[in-house]
Amino acid sequence: MGDNVEQGVYPIEEALRIADDLELDLIEISPNAVPPVCRIADYQKFLYQQKKKEKEMKAKATKVVVKEIRFGPQTDDHDYEFKLKHAIGFLQDGAKLKAYVFFKGRSILFKEQGEVLLLRFANDLEEYAKVDQLPQLEGKRMIIQLSPKKKK
Repeated sequence: MGDNVEQGVYPIEEALRIADDLELDLIEISPNAVPPVCRIADYQKFLYQQKKKEKEMKAKATKVVVKEIRFGPQTDDHDYEFKLKHAIGFLQDGAKLKAYVFFKGRSILFKEQGEVLLLRFANDLEEYAKVDQLPQLEGKRMIIQLSPKKKK
């Protein structure tokens, strides 16, 4: 393949000669194909176009934003409602949510309270998000992960 080249199957020597005559490079596109697919083109230009395509693909890829919300094991109702409102906003914007209860010092004794708090949080966000990971204790944190529900 290439500009000013008739497509077809050529022996390697002939393909190299054609590339030399045109003062271009013989670039192997698909080595596993039978016969291998090559292109006659300027190699630097080829690399530039490949980088440009990769950059475009990267720009089009969706970026996943993960927002975090931190609770204490004895979080007050007002604080809970405030954080719930923020969580709803984050989920409506399409961000994933990572909520955790941070246990300081001896508060690790209240693991059940932390789990109940996170389950209540997940239950209150039921119409906005689905649970990716149930509450799990990792060191001094109990973490739950939520992702937004698809809009209909």
